[in-house]
Amino acid sequence: MLASHFIRRGIGNQSQLFMITPQEIHSVKLRFGIIGNSPLLNHAIQVAMQAAPTDMTVLITGESGSGKESFSKIIHSLSLRKHGKFIAINCGAIPEGTIDSELFGHEKGSFTGAHEARKGYFEVTDGGTIFLDEIGEMPLGTQARLLRVLENGEFIRVGSSKVQKTNVRVITATNVNLIKAVEKGKFREDLYYRLNTVPIFVPPLRERGEDVVLLFRKFTSDFSEKYHVKPISLDAAAQNLLMRFSFPGNIRQLKNLAEQISLLEENREVNAQTLSKYLPRDNSSNRLPMPLPHSGSGESMDFSERDILYKVLFDMKKDMNDLKKLVLESFQSGGLNASIMQKHQGLFEELDSNVSSKESSESSSPYQVPFVLESQKSGSMDEVDYEDDLIEDIQHEEDDNSLSLEKKEKEMILKALRKHNNKRKYAAQDLGISERTLYRKIKQYEIE
Repeated sequence: MLASHFIRRGIGNQSQLFMITPQEIHSVKLRFGIIGNSPLLNHAIQVAMQAAPTDMTVLITGESGSGKESFSKIIHSLSLRKHGKFIAINCGAIPEGTIDSELFGHEKGSFTGAHEARKGYFEVTDGGTIFLDEIGEMPLGTQARLLRVLENGEFIRVGSSKVQKTNVRVITATNVNLIKAVEKGKFREDLYYRLNTVPIFVPPLRERGEDVVLLFRKFTSDFSEKYHVKPISLDAAAQNLLMRFSFPGNIRQLKNLAEQISLLEENREVNAQTLSKYLPRDNSSNRLPMPLPHSGSGESMDFSERDILYKVLFDMKKDMNDLKKLVLESFQSGGLNASIMQKHQGLFEELDSNVSSKESSESSSPYQVPFVLESQKSGSMDEVDYEDDLIEDIQHEEDDNSLSLEKKEKEMILKALRKHNNKRKYAAQDLGISERTLYRKIKQYEIE
């Protein structure tokens, strides 16, 4: 009756969905003990109420501790399944080896310890609602089984070949970004779009404004009633400080803070200075990461350990090649003259500036080569030939070095593409580079 009162109006032989009024949202808040008046919270409750009378799958997203489970209870209690069973399951708390058995049941002897047949949650809650919290932690194999339940209402017990039917409404929740999980291959893309029929976003506490003060007052009031003490009150400055704090732990953290102050503070009138003693000084868990540098081409770089290693290696390669060119040109010109030093000025910027005056006086130039080739002293053909051979070896080694690195890079790209069936997006993630960079490398190395 409550669901039909809130959601549906009859018109002739038909019924249609209609907009939820603020009074109806307030009534739901009172019934389920939800405190707050922020627009984001009211919108989430409105969507939950509109989705309740349907059998559509709902995906609730939000940070840990923001109250996602309360919305699953709202949906079930206002649905046509409200007289059926409601089971809440934390997918992250069930071991990977037993989650299939917990959800779909098993036959006797299907695995070690299965002494008798057992019904799973999807069989037990037939006609009701099942809430799967932390759905992002569900193993891939179980995800395939869940998709079959959502598509056809069919499942198979572990150790059985008999297909069984169930009529269960599925509500899911997660505090992770499932889109990124799909890109990393940790979550099935088809399952994500099947679950995300009706998305509900539960706002974090830091986006709810004055709701923080209302919730603090509720928690301190509950504490005073339970332990028969005078409730804590905050002055205006303390309230502003409370609303400015980010609360990475959301409602759980706020409740712990309220109870801690209620227990420890003798003065029941709390000011900002007193409140600041209970707030974490180093709120590093909620700080945004510093912006990372960008590549010269304008592409933003993902600075993982692999990226840093690649950068170091290629910088070393560049320095070695520059050094070889310097040595080669000095051989050909008979020493480090001004034009060579100007051309390779970057190599000299890192040299130690604290050179002793004795060393400076003994050298006609601060950058003169400290040795003289024998071929420069004598003009014998054998020694000249030796110098020519050395120059050719340096040039050859430089080419080989460059080709070797390019060959290794090409091999890594081919290996990553084969691993991911030529899907550039996943290959780029595996290599630790952007998809745009990978595409450029494929064109450069003419990879088919």
